[in-house]
Amino acid sequence: MESNAGYDVIDLRILHALELDARAPFSRIATVLGVSDQTVARRLRRLRAEAGLRIVAVRCAAAEDSLDHWLLRVRCAPEGAMAIAEALAKRPDTAWIGLTSGGTEVMCMANARTRGHTDDLLLGRLPRTPHIVDIRAHQLLHRFYGGPSGWLHKSGALTAEQAAALTAAPLPDHPGPAVISAEDEALVAALEEDGRATYPELQKATGRSESAVKRRLAQLVASGALYIDVEFNSGYFGFRNHTMFCITAAPRALHAVGEALATHPEIAYAAATTGSSNLMAVTITRDTGHLYRYLNESLGRLEGVEHVESMPFLRHVKQLTYRPFRG
Repeated sequence: MESNAGYDVIDLRILHALELDARAPFSRIATVLGVSDQTVARRLRRLRAEAGLRIVAVRCAAAEDSLDHWLLRVRCAPEGAMAIAEALAKRPDTAWIGLTSGGTEVMCMANARTRGHTDDLLLGRLPRTPHIVDIRAHQLLHRFYGGPSGWLHKSGALTAEQAAALTAAPLPDHPGPAVISAEDEALVAALEEDGRATYPELQKATGRSESAVKRRLAQLVASGALYIDVEFNSGYFGFRNHTMFCITAAPRALHAVGEALATHPEIAYAAATTGSSNLMAVTITRDTGHLYRYLNESLGRLEGVEHVESMPFLRHVKQLTYRPFRG
C-alpha cells in the first residue's frame, strides 16, 4: 500500500498509544490525546480498514537461553518462492515472512515451542519441499529491540508525558517460568484473533469466569509468556522500505553494536544470532535515499561493524498474521 496523505499525527499517536498498552480503554487514550472517545474509535476503524491494523497476542518465551527462536533463510528456485513463503505463513509458529534477493530467498522468523517442534520444521518438512535450493537456520540468541517494544516507540509521536500516562502499569512479577499451559490455549487462541477482546468475550471463549480470565491474562503477561502486539502497514504512513541486515560485528563489540542498533529510529528489530554473521536487524525507511543515509551515516559508522549484507523485502507475506497475496 502506498503512502496515504489522509492520515495525521492523531493516527500516529493512537498507534503509539496502542504499542504502549494495546488493551488500553479508548477513554484513557482519548483523555491523554485530548480528543473524544468517538474519535479514537472512528480512527481505529479506519486504520483497520486502510492500514491493515491488527492487535493480536504473541507467544514469547521469556528465557534468554531458549532454543525456540530462529531466523530461516530459504533459498528457492524463483518459480517456487512465493508458494513456499505462503506455506510457511500459514503455520502458526512463523512471523516476519518476506521475499528478498530478487524474489529467490524467503526470510522467515520461526518460533518453535519444543525441540521436537524445531526438528519438525528444520529437519522434517522443509528439506522435502520442492524448489528449495538451500536452507540456513540462525538461532536467535539475544533480542536487543523488538517484540513488546514497537517501532513507534522511537517516533516521537507522543510526548514523554503522554507516553508515561499511556504506558501500562507494571505488573507484579509472576513466580515461576513463562509457561502457556493446555488450560490457557483457549484464552491465548482468542487473543491471537483479537488482542482487544473484552473480558466477557474471553469468558465466553474459555468457559472461565471473567475474574479468572483477567487474573490469568495478567499472569501470562507478567511472566513474559505473552504480550499483545500491534500490526500495521507502515507504507500507509510513507515508510515503504523494509530491509533485513545480516551484520558481522567483532565478537568483543557484539553487545555494544546491538545496543547501539536498538537506539536507531529506523530499527524495528535487532537480535544477536548464530551463523556466519552474528547480528540481524530489520529497518523501516521511507525510500532508498533514506536507506542509503542510514547505511552511510548510522550503521556504517558503528565501531566494531566488520561486514553488512542488506536484503530489501520485495514483498511481505506475513508480519504477525497471514493475509494471502492477491494479484
